[in-house]
Amino acid sequence: MKQTIPVVGMACSACSANVERKLNSLHGVTEASVSLPGRSALVDFDADVISLEQLKKAVNDIGYDLIVDANESVEAIEKREFGLLRRKTLLSWMFSLLVMAISMGWLGITNKSTANQLALIVSVANLLYCGRGFYVSAAKQLRHGAANMDTLVALSTAVAFLFSAFNTFWGEQVWGSRGMEWHTYFDVSVMIITFVLTGRLLEEKAKDGTASSIRQLMGLQPKTARLVDGDKLEDVPISTIEKGDVLEVRAGEKIPVDGEVTWAESFMTADAAYVDESMISGEPSPVAKRKGSRVLAGTIPSQGKLRMKARQIGEETALAHIIRMVQQAQSSKAPVQRVIDKAALVFVPVVAGISLMTFLAWWILGGNAALPQGVLSAIAVLVIACPCAMGLATPTALMVGIGKAAEKQVLIKDASALERLRKVNAIVIDKTGTLTIPNQNIDFTKADELPLDERETLKPNARAVMERLQKAGVEVYMMSGDKEEAARYWAEKAGIRHYRSKALPQDKEQLVRQLQAEGKVVAMIGDGINDTQALALADVSMAMGRGTDVAMDVAQVTLMGDDLQSVADAVALSRHTVRMIWQNLFWAFIYNIVCIPLAAGVLYLFDIDFQISPMWASALMAFSSLSVVLNSMRLKFMK
Repeated sequence: MKQTIPVVGMACSACSANVERKLNSLHGVTEASVSLPGRSALVDFDADVISLEQLKKAVNDIGYDLIVDANESVEAIEKREFGLLRRKTLLSWMFSLLVMAISMGWLGITNKSTANQLALIVSVANLLYCGRGFYVSAAKQLRHGAANMDTLVALSTAVAFLFSAFNTFWGEQVWGSRGMEWHTYFDVSVMIITFVLTGRLLEEKAKDGTASSIRQLMGLQPKTARLVDGDKLEDVPISTIEKGDVLEVRAGEKIPVDGEVTWAESFMTADAAYVDESMISGEPSPVAKRKGSRVLAGTIPSQGKLRMKARQIGEETALAHIIRMVQQAQSSKAPVQRVIDKAALVFVPVVAGISLMTFLAWWILGGNAALPQGVLSAIAVLVIACPCAMGLATPTALMVGIGKAAEKQVLIKDASALERLRKVNAIVIDKTGTLTIPNQNIDFTKADELPLDERETLKPNARAVMERLQKAGVEVYMMSGDKEEAARYWAEKAGIRHYRSKALPQDKEQLVRQLQAEGKVVAMIGDGINDTQALALADVSMAMGRGTDVAMDVAQVTLMGDDLQSVADAVALSRHTVRMIWQNLFWAFIYNIVCIPLAAGVLYLFDIDFQISPMWASALMAFSSLSVVLNSMRLKFMK
């Protein structure tokens, strides 16, 4: 089985890497890929060896959860978790302001001991309620020899709190008696949790936007259907529909399942209704549906009404297949992401080591204020280090890119295909059904006697698309099994310089091999069984959505409509997406390279009195993750 399973509780790339590593370690799991922004795991497993419940238990053991119960609503769980996060964030802000008011003397408490004890009580309340999740998660990670962002937050706030608690009760005896000035840093422990929670709240809201394409697709699925039972019509939940049931759909209503029309009428035509299939095909004009016509779930009759017999229901519908394909693509990983995930696993231990070295350096070289300055600097290093930004850099851009492609009627099966598309500089395209549309109304026994533009017609925008691709540095090669005269005619009409006629399946495969041998990255576009050899060999394979099931199964990209603009759109979108990934990675790495030394206080070595404090460190850490997500969302608005 290959299944996309929602994951709850992930907060950073180290989280997703830990879940992925755990799933891949289980006997019976062939391969698992975990998406942080998609909050899901794409798991290929043997159901005879390991069950969904066993997968869930294994993930629970390391502090996360898989939603495997069909009765559990992922949307309801995420909404509940988001509500809890919002309440904790608001309450943590209240605790932060209260601790700050106590520390700054705004409440008129002049006794230092009393003020510290009140601040300690507020800090304990904040740690136990608002920050409890960080400590529980860190403890579970520690038990399994792993670490994540929660580990850094738990470690830094615990150090700040315990150091402050020690000073509250023994500061005067230990430091004051030696003539050293001492302070408490309860505000630091509280503000770190507040800023991290605030960052996660904003990040969740932003990440929610990256998954909007899936929600839009799911929104196309109707919740109820009108069942025809003899002379009666009854509205029933869509889950109760069975194959063979007869349903009635009226203008403006969504067709509930895939099926076959048994009767139709409209004010324009006595035997046909007109259905808007633009969400599947991209074609703006409604399609006439008569008795025997196929209709698809989610499409909408724009005129008239029809009755239909249910043929494919539930997960078998074309819409469910599209949703599943987009979900799996968004959960898959680009090659660069796998490198980042490996880095994320060692990132937290490395940062903890840098923090310890920072403390020791200050303790040895820091003079009179060595200990408190060393503690604060170590805390700042722990807080400002951000594996989240690195982990989000690739998957958020991929999620938005794949989602935007789906909106353009381009279904991408995996992230690798989207990444490879940007390198394509040669496209091999089939003629009939891909570049041209056969005219089915002619007598094919007399086809040779007809003018070429009456056997078939060039698809809309075909010439403009070929010009657009060539301007983008992509050479187009047309392959046709047709005679030389026809192949030359349609190649010239489409503006294609390279073509071959009388091509057999092995000839198409041979051309792909030849272009690859010349160092080209080749995409193959086809729609029939005769194209599958070349599709399987190409660097990127693209099938027309109205082609054969075999071609679509082999292809990594499916073009749902007849408009070839989607080919050029897919290449352009790939280039935009990969460019966005490298932008995100650049800023994520630069952030850590610059900020960690500043938090450690490296500028003091050059007599520059500047250092990032723990509170500013937590704010900057939150901003870095948010900025990566927001940058990725720019893809949604690119033309």
